[in-house]
Amino acid sequence: MDVSVITVTWNSKAVIGEQVRSVQVGCKTSSFEQIVVDNASSDGTGEYLSSEFPEIKLIQNRKNSGFASANNAAAKNARGEFILFLNPDMVVSPGSLDVIVDWMRNHKEVGIAGCLLVTSNGQPHPDAQPRRFPGLKDQLAVMLKIKKWFRVALDHYLFRDFNPHREQVVDTVRGSFMLMRREVYTKLGHAFDPRYYIWFEDVDLCRAVWRLGYTVVHTPIISCLDRLGLSFRQRDSFWKHRQFTQSLVTYFRKWEPARIWLPLWLARLVSLPPAWLYSLVKK
Repeated sequence: MDVSVITVTWNSKAVIGEQVRSVQVGCKTSSFEQIVVDNASSDGTGEYLSSEFPEIKLIQNRKNSGFASANNAAAKNARGEFILFLNPDMVVSPGSLDVIVDWMRNHKEVGIAGCLLVTSNGQPHPDAQPRRFPGLKDQLAVMLKIKKWFRVALDHYLFRDFNPHREQVVDTVRGSFMLMRREVYTKLGHAFDPRYYIWFEDVDLCRAVWRLGYTVVHTPIISCLDRLGLSFRQRDSFWKHRQFTQSLVTYFRKWEPARIWLPLWLARLVSLPPAWLYSLVKK
């Protein structure tokens, strides 16, 4: 088996069909399997997949176990030489997965590869490009919403000087499309650290891959349509703020000393009440 394509869904019935069909034509010469974990959708996603795509391996969770846990459950059943983590709102181009699988075979130093993520008009998606590893100052700016007034504070973290048309080694690639070498999964013992429910699990994985001695690479050898977070739009702002900041603190507690993560932990406590009030006003 060349590649296992793993997708985690939550209320993604409107888009998952197009994604599954694109994977099927994305692998013209490669042998593949598609494993989908439905995280207790309420819109009939699981039933739709069962009836329309009986050939896929479907895992239906009774409760939403989060992104990391669901991907790990699928990865345990994956048989591919490579594992592609692909969000349900993505669309891959015909034959593109054959191209990037061959590329990975010729770049054995690469542990994880990401491709060029584009908008519906084919342009590089400005919000879906690689980022540098997060730091204390830039994450304080994000958490406390300082970024709205001091956009330049995030220039380094958001990789404003990134050229999406150039193949390059990067700190991290986006979790919406991550092609991972199976030996990386074997060495880590999991796909994503199960401590994360949602957010930062992709950043954490890239950092772990670097620690193992592999590289993380962005390659524009193929492109993929990224509709960017359709499931997230179904969540209210406070839920997103709470989950984001919890994962942020989890990440920094794992990788950084207390002098770095403690200010973020305190900033999270400060930021939660106004975020909750804002979500109430917005309703």
